[in-house]
Amino acid sequence: MFRLVLFDIDGTLISTKGAGVKAFGQAFDEEFGLPEATQSVSFAGCTDLGLVELIFGRNNIEVTPPEIDRFFTAYFPRLSGFLPTDNTTPLAGVNELISSMKQWQPTPVIGLLTGNHPVSAELKLRHYNLWDEFEMGVFGDQSPNRNDLAKDAWDWAKNRWSDIRPEEILVIGDTPRDIECARAIGAKVLAVATGESSVEKLEEHNPDWAVTDLTSSSLVDFHKKNGAVL
Repeated sequence: MFRLVLFDIDGTLISTKGAGVKAFGQAFDEEFGLPEATQSVSFAGCTDLGLVELIFGRNNIEVTPPEIDRFFTAYFPRLSGFLPTDNTTPLAGVNELISSMKQWQPTPVIGLLTGNHPVSAELKLRHYNLWDEFEMGVFGDQSPNRNDLAKDAWDWAKNRWSDIRPEEILVIGDTPRDIECARAIGAKVLAVATGESSVEKLEEHNPDWAVTDLTSSSLVDFHKKNGAVL
């Protein structure tokens, strides 16, 4: 059984219809005068800090704490403005899966492993009525490298349970980077094809399980085919 379950946010728990990408672009346009800053930038699986550093580097902006703060100060209100007012429902199966996990015995800690800055993570998840479901989180303001976030989660877990083993941690995400970061600490990984990657694409990266979505039917069908037990 898993002691710690870590969810990615975008494409795993929710779909904001590109709110983060739009807000990034507008913040760089209006605050830094860079209307094309996010062109040819892949956001999937990246950390917010990593994206800022990448765009700064491409545009000869010095990566300093004041400049990083300047960006995020511009970004957060724009993100709020782009969150879809006609959609506050998480992706299929999310609420049911979290409720089910809370019935597991022993009950795991349910947390976040996300590339989002903690402020943007809270803005998004409160919009979808999910923020209060999570006991802990590691966030994308700490490192440009997602694997470092997994290591922070592992450190948190070791402080919580001195005898925890890596395979007692489950990472749930929708990108190859989620799979990679889980492997960085030896955790198990459930890949879900509700983001940009298909099940077939995700399976190329050898997750422990790969499913179409997080609905019970999807998980049950997968278990029947593979004999896997979450």
